[in-house]
Amino acid sequence: MASDNSSIEKRPPSERVEEVDIEKKSSTNSDDGPLFDFGGDTRLPPPPKLTPEQEAKLYRKIDWWLMPILTLMYLCSFLDRGNIGNAKLQGLTTQLDLTGNKYNIALTMYFIPYCLFECPANLVLKKFRPSRWLPGITVTWGIIMTLMGLVKNYPQLVGTRVVLGVTEAGLFPGVVYYLSIWYPRHMLQYRVGIFYGGATIAGAFSGLLAFGISFMGGTRGLLGWSWIFIIEGMATVVVGIISFFILVDFPATASFLTPEEKAYVLWKKRYDNSSVGEEEHFEMRHLYAALMDWQIWIQILVYMSVIGPLYGISLFLPSIINGFGFGTTISQLLTVPPYVFATIVLLIFAWWSDKIQKRSPFILAGLVMLLIGFAINISEAPIGVKYFGTFFCVAGSYAAFPGVIAWLGNNLAGQYKRGVGMALHIGIGNFAGAIASNIYRSQDAPRYLIGHGVELMFVGIGFITLPLMVFLYTRINKQRDEIMAKMKERGEKLSPEDVRRLGDKSPDFRYTL
Repeated sequence: MASDNSSIEKRPPSERVEEVDIEKKSSTNSDDGPLFDFGGDTRLPPPPKLTPEQEAKLYRKIDWWLMPILTLMYLCSFLDRGNIGNAKLQGLTTQLDLTGNKYNIALTMYFIPYCLFECPANLVLKKFRPSRWLPGITVTWGIIMTLMGLVKNYPQLVGTRVVLGVTEAGLFPGVVYYLSIWYPRHMLQYRVGIFYGGATIAGAFSGLLAFGISFMGGTRGLLGWSWIFIIEGMATVVVGIISFFILVDFPATASFLTPEEKAYVLWKKRYDNSSVGEEEHFEMRHLYAALMDWQIWIQILVYMSVIGPLYGISLFLPSIINGFGFGTTISQLLTVPPYVFATIVLLIFAWWSDKIQKRSPFILAGLVMLLIGFAINISEAPIGVKYFGTFFCVAGSYAAFPGVIAWLGNNLAGQYKRGVGMALHIGIGNFAGAIASNIYRSQDAPRYLIGHGVELMFVGIGFITLPLMVFLYTRINKQRDEIMAKMKERGEKLSPEDVRRLGDKSPDFRYTL
């Protein structure tokens, strides 16, 4: 969008949006009309009037500035946590003597700090500025990843995995919360889908990288698994450094937007149905509200039903395919097509979900795909059919995941409650990843009956909790319709202060289905 604002038509005074006390009018006027305080020290002009085409162009501008670097950061994150599955086939378990369940314990020790530190990380995100916090943790875990390539024994591997979990904990919940500040709720899933697409691309990229890096085995006395960690860790450090120069904090402080564009983005968020309850100052009641909100705890089970299969297939797909009878090199390459297919399905689901403004149908579709994929792999089907089933396992989990995240984000109002709630959602839900790290045991190869069986259990939890959430949301929305109708008949109206304090409990808030 041009900086001369040729695509933005300022509203004449008669068409300006009524501020209803949400934007506070400044006492200072300028030649462009009154300025408004949108939080902090930033004073902006009234929001301009945009056509749908101009609005789409504005959000494309934001997309092009934020989404490539965020997606690249998450690609590195998922690559670094999951490449141990590729390293396993390149001599990791042999050189470090990972006998018995040592490999599974090393996987598990990543998830414990990762889950525990996600909520605190989201609480400090705003205090430490997203433009410094997110790049800073990226550089830090990149260094840890690089050092992991130099470990000499099992305790050192476990130690670096623990530190990796601590440093990566703040990225995903932080970025999801960050995106919820920029985009209205029915634009959110497509952006989360693009961002999370980095994870599916990482799955494909990891196999290709592992194949290429395998030829470095023996260089400087290091096996192929060491070079996988070193090279991918150094790449993460570079991405983190670049992100310092690209990321901005919030719409009101974005240098790539004009004052009128900033005003429109903030106005759009303030008048979005999920944002009517936004408050700028943290109070302990926000933490209490998140902890006591029934929807967060049921949504955690929905989250687990998808994230358990996702981590299981991500960490063990090379081993599962290797169990089909293929060699190490071919197994690495055969992990690529399922992830390519998953990326395509993910983007289709994300775009379609935002278009019809519904989340649950696409989560259900992902669960159905997971059911098909794991049912095929737990059976005695031929190898070719089982490999075909892995496409459903990967696509079902990855394509459903952005919808799970966006669904809760849509249904929490108030930026601090949303930040705490989504961190709890992701942090506690990721304990399913710790479970998934221990269900594919080497002694169960090649069929992995226990592993596939537990994944089907996770899917079953989803088939119970997903319809329950839809039923409860639908019932509450109907009750609120009746309340608002009665209030209208009596001539009653909620004050802006009531709306802000009630947040998603306000009678005029509608849950997204």
